[in-house]
Amino acid sequence: MNRTKLLIRTLIFFVAGIALLMPVLGVSKGKTMYAEQVAVLMYHHIYNEDESSGTITTDLFEEQLVYLREHGYTFISLQQFLAFMEGAAVPDNAVLVTFDDGYESVYANAYPILTRMGIPAANFIITNKHDNPREHTPTFMTPDEIRTMTTAMPGIISAQCHTEGMHDNPDAPFMVTRLPTPDGGKETEEQYRQRIVSDTRACIQRLTPLGPEKVNTLAYPYGVYDKISSELLREAGIEYAFTIVPEMATRSVNKMQIPRINAGSPHISPEVLHQTIQRRIETVIR
Repeated sequence: MNRTKLLIRTLIFFVAGIALLMPVLGVSKGKTMYAEQVAVLMYHHIYNEDESSGTITTDLFEEQLVYLREHGYTFISLQQFLAFMEGAAVPDNAVLVTFDDGYESVYANAYPILTRMGIPAANFIITNKHDNPREHTPTFMTPDEIRTMTTAMPGIISAQCHTEGMHDNPDAPFMVTRLPTPDGGKETEEQYRQRIVSDTRACIQRLTPLGPEKVNTLAYPYGVYDKISSELLREAGIEYAFTIVPEMATRSVNKMQIPRINAGSPHISPEVLHQTIQRRIETVIR
């Protein structure tokens, strides 16, 4: 075999090998991995010292974002997402970053990274923590810190509801539980309905002065809800609600049952997060 033929054959094998390796390496930048749907990511606590199933370090948080961007994902704001749910176009490979609870670590550790990278995010806030935000463990953001984020990046960093005070008991979630009354009984259906509506309206009222956007979105505490609670949220002014169901968000989903993919576990590497999104991609009929 002459030298030219040997060189050609070597090149063919080299190109074929690269082609076979590309899926393994996750090379997807510039490629449409999915369209007409959004991977909504859920985080809680971004902190280097604390350890829990809902806490990740600042390094891991940044590594996830960098990896997703380098692999062709496009980060969108909450307002872009809501417009998409109402029929507007959304970029291919769209990702929405969300945080639950309103921990101070989001302001201190996540916000600088988001700002530096130009990545939007939505924060779902428990508003009764504003009374004494630093007396809790972990500590919570103050109203001034929330206002700083939403006004410094208007339309980019959002503050929305995680209820006023219904995030206290994972074993009997307040959103769906008829609570005990002082006389030893339980709430009537009317008392339950009044509590859900008044709590939601209080959350909206507290958050409205803290940012330029309409407060009309909520993340269910612990991801727990039912048909009645969803209807009561709507009555109180909530138009969109997020769950913890790990699926992609499409326009076909119930606006009060929007899924999210958990990204805020210390065991979720950038590669695992990418693979998780890939497994959740849905076939959408346009």
